[in-house]
Amino acid sequence: MAAYISFQPSDFFNPVTFVGNQGGVPTTITGVGFQPDFCWFKNREVTNDYWLFDSVRGVEKYIECDTTQIETTDAQGLQSFNADGFTVGDANPINHNLKDIICWNWKAGTTTGLTGGTITPDAYSINTTSGFGMYKYGGNSTSGATIAHGLGKTPKMIFIKNLDIADEWIVYHNSIGNTKYMILSTTAAQTTASNIWNDTSPTSTVFSLGNTGVVNTGNDYMAYVWADVKGYSKFGDYTGNGNADGTFVYTGFRPAWILIKRTNGTLNWMLYDSKRTGINQENAYVEPNTTQEEYLTVDIDILSNGFKIRDTATSVNGTPDPYAYAAFAEFPIVSSNDVPVVAR
Repeated sequence: MAAYISFQPSDFFNPVTFVGNQGGVPTTITGVGFQPDFCWFKNREVTNDYWLFDSVRGVEKYIECDTTQIETTDAQGLQSFNADGFTVGDANPINHNLKDIICWNWKAGTTTGLTGGTITPDAYSINTTSGFGMYKYGGNSTSGATIAHGLGKTPKMIFIKNLDIADEWIVYHNSIGNTKYMILSTTAAQTTASNIWNDTSPTSTVFSLGNTGVVNTGNDYMAYVWADVKGYSKFGDYTGNGNADGTFVYTGFRPAWILIKRTNGTLNWMLYDSKRTGINQENAYVEPNTTQEEYLTVDIDILSNGFKIRDTATSVNGTPDPYAYAAFAEFPIVSSNDVPVVAR
């Protein structure tokens, strides 16, 4: 059987865990396996905010997915993107002394050649192989504005944050469609509005915007955009059954990272990964819309070909409630390296 993908998932996405070391000098973390372009940090033991850095906006500039905070510069934040990781300063959310930290890392890379759309990004970085793009753009306050994404396939999930004004994080997910949106920074259920995505689905060339302040007025914005890549990433939905023998979700790979949100309820976002504490049936989670530290739970099993819900918690398994999810692979079912994939 042919491999789903010709690369290994860890070539483009890889979480790393480390213990903070506030020694008054920069701390270099290795083991990512590539030079990351998007680094998303959480202090696992302390109620700190999440700090997100990317190569498009540059080092030391972070935004927080759990707040409405505008872009902030901190010299003790992420100080460099390195060939096998990154260097951080002494800021508590990313290098708290003797505390466990997690950083989820994505690779992008192409920064020239993008054309099309009615808004031209000020800066961007894209990767057509992994279906990931990042775009800093200035809004034009025009309904129906479009931005070329250059991924060559239709995006399934988009995060947008206003960098200049304290607005919420806006989320497009293919499972809820182009007339609705979710908010990464709150517990809010899906909401219907025509001025977010202009009731227009992304295409293989562009994504569309309305004319509201959270995505498109006279401010600077940051957009993170993902498309499905078979064997590497999957963005879909499932229906809860309210039973400890819960829904099985097929992804076609063993997940390294799983994000879940009940779309019809005011509940937390739930984030799991394969690098933090846990083993089936007890996997750790964090909540990207809160500052809460890591918890251990029996919510899910991470399997060789997807994940299975193992709890009746309404955050992941209300009945018959709808859930959106995003997942990135640790190993595809069919790999190019001859390594058999098994459950966690």
